[in-house]
Amino acid sequence: MYDDNVTLFGIKKEIDETKQGQVLYYDQANNGLRKFYIESYGCAMNFSDSEIVASILAGEGYGPTKDMEEADLILVNTCSIREKAEDTVRNRLRVFNSLKTKKPDMLIGVLGCMAERLKAKLLEQEKLVDIVVGPDAYRDLPNLIAKADDGEKGINVLLSREETYADISPLRLDSNGIVGFISIMRGCDNMCSFCVVPFTRGRERSRDAYSIVSEASDLYSRGFRDVTLLGQNVDSYKWTSPDETEHVNFAQLLERVALIHPDLRVRFSTSHPKDITDEVLHTMAKYENICKYIHLPVQSGNSRILDLMNRTYDREWYMERVASIYRIIPDCAISSDMIAGFCTETEEEHQDTISMIKYARYSMSYMFFYSERPGTLAAKKLADDIPEEIKKRRLQEIVDTQMKMSLDVNLLDVDKTFKVLIEGDSRRSDQEFKGRNSQNKMINFPKKDGLKAGEYTWVKVTDATSGSLRGEIVDKP
Repeated sequence: MYDDNVTLFGIKKEIDETKQGQVLYYDQANNGLRKFYIESYGCAMNFSDSEIVASILAGEGYGPTKDMEEADLILVNTCSIREKAEDTVRNRLRVFNSLKTKKPDMLIGVLGCMAERLKAKLLEQEKLVDIVVGPDAYRDLPNLIAKADDGEKGINVLLSREETYADISPLRLDSNGIVGFISIMRGCDNMCSFCVVPFTRGRERSRDAYSIVSEASDLYSRGFRDVTLLGQNVDSYKWTSPDETEHVNFAQLLERVALIHPDLRVRFSTSHPKDITDEVLHTMAKYENICKYIHLPVQSGNSRILDLMNRTYDREWYMERVASIYRIIPDCAISSDMIAGFCTETEEEHQDTISMIKYARYSMSYMFFYSERPGTLAAKKLADDIPEEIKKRRLQEIVDTQMKMSLDVNLLDVDKTFKVLIEGDSRRSDQEFKGRNSQNKMINFPKKDGLKAGEYTWVKVTDATSGSLRGEIVDKP
C-alpha cells in the first residue's frame, strides 16, 4: 500500500502487503552463477509470484543477490492498482538504468500487472527495460532473457485461462521459515468498475486441490506453522478434476488444508463478500487452526455507490454477511478496504461509509481515496468529479473513525488469553517476542527461556493500542 494514497490502520507494519520495494532473497552460494536481484511491490500475490519467478530462474542457473550493483538481471515485480505504485516503479527503473551505464550487459525487466498495462511505454517510449513479462508468462522468462542477451526486446504479456503454476515449487525468498504463502487461484471475474485486476491478471482459474495440499504439507514438514491461501478473489476458488468426478470449493479446500496438522494455522486473503458463504463460515468455526479472521472489503457503505462500483451487493446485504460472521464465529475479527471520494459520491453517501465502520467493528482497514485507473470501467463511463481536497478530507474522516474503532476493538482484548505463534523478535526490542493470535492481531510480549520462534505459547493481553497488543506469557488456560 502506498503512503500518499492509502492508510492501513491496525497492524500496519506487520502486514506483508505494506512491504513495498522489499528485496527478496534467500541464502545460497552463488559460486559464479549469473545473479538476479528482485524487488516486489503491491499485494501479497506479487510477493508470491516473485517466489515462483525465483524458482524458474534457479532452474536456469541463476543465483540471488541482495546487491543490485552485482546483479546480471534486475527484476521489478509491479503493481498497477494505484497511480503512486506506477510512479514508484518508474523511479526505481531510472535508478537501475543508471547502474546499467556502468554495466552495459545488465538486463532490466518488469514483471506483473504494470508490465502488462504499460508495455509499450516501458519498452519503446521511456526505454527503461529490456524485458517485459506479464503475470501469466513467467515460464517464458528463460526465452525472453535469451532474446534480451542477443540485443532484442523480450516481451510476453499474454493472459492465460489455464496457467496456475501449480507444478512449480516456489523458492521461499527472505522467509522467516514460519509464515508462508500459497497461491491457490489467479485472476478475477468480478469486474468492479474501479479495478484493473481483470485486465492485468485475466480470468479466474483455480489450482489443482491436491497440489495445494501437497505444498502446504511440505511447508509444515519444513517447520512452517502459518500458511496464507492467496488469490485475487481467493474464496471464489473452485476446482474440478480432469475427469470431472471431483469438485472442490473453497470451504472444502480450507478443510483439507486444516486437516494436514492441528499445529498448522490456515489463513486466507483476499475475499469478495459474495463468496463468504455460510459453508465457509461453518468450516472456519469447526477447525481451531483455521484462523478467525476475514478480510471483507466493503469499498463503500452506500448502496448507490456500490452499484456504480459494480460490487454486486448493497449495504443491507453486506451488513447481513457481517452479522452472519459474528453469529457463526463470535470471536472473528473483520478487516476491510474502503475508497473515499468515488465518482459522484455525496457527503451523505460518504457518511454511510463512516457508519459502516461503526456497524462492522473492523479491527483494521486499508483506506484509499479514489484514483482513476486507465482502462477500467469507471474510467470509461464515470466522471472522476470529486475534487482531490474533498477526497483527502473524507479519507481522513474515515481514518479517524477507523482509528477509534481499532482502539475500541483492541481494548476488548485486554485481560483475554490467546494462543500465539511466535514469529520472532519484536521490532522494538530483542528482549521481546512478537506473534499473532488467530484474529491476525500482532502481540508483543517479554521473552521466556525455553521458547523460540515457530513455537506456540499462551499470552494474556495486558495493554492495547489501536495498532497492536501487549501481553505476557501465561500457563495454558
